[in-house]
Amino acid sequence: MLAIGSDHGGFALKRAVMKHLAQRGIEYKDYGTYTEDSCDYPEFGRAVGMAVASGECERGIVICGTGIGISIAANKVPGVRAALCGDCFSAEATRQHNDANILAMGARVVGEGLALKIVDTFLDTPFSNDERHVRRIAKIEG
Repeated sequence: MLAIGSDHGGFALKRAVMKHLAQRGIEYKDYGTYTEDSCDYPEFGRAVGMAVASGECERGIVICGTGIGISIAANKVPGVRAALCGDCFSAEATRQHNDANILAMGARVVGEGLALKIVDTFLDTPFSNDERHVRRIAKIEG
């Protein structure tokens, strides 16, 4: 199961991502927001982070206007490795090297077409399990 959340700035892109996930047959749980009314991104970044860190969801996606604030909020949850990605190369690298468990995107930064390709890359790329990457992640988790 995948956790997904956004603030008002990421709401429209979140809906597009959820439609894409459904088309791929990927189950997800929406942690809000549920309207385009102004709201505070930390609530939704934390909710997705808690779902992933607790094991309720395997991975997550968070979206706000830039992706910056919501990724910072998600990364405050111990056990979360949220990566802000605006291109497919970064999405692939963060999965292979960092075993990132949450993808963050900026709805005002990437268009829908690119965002869906980033999502696919993030979801389809496995962690390398290379010793050096395992060692580095252990240092991050410290």
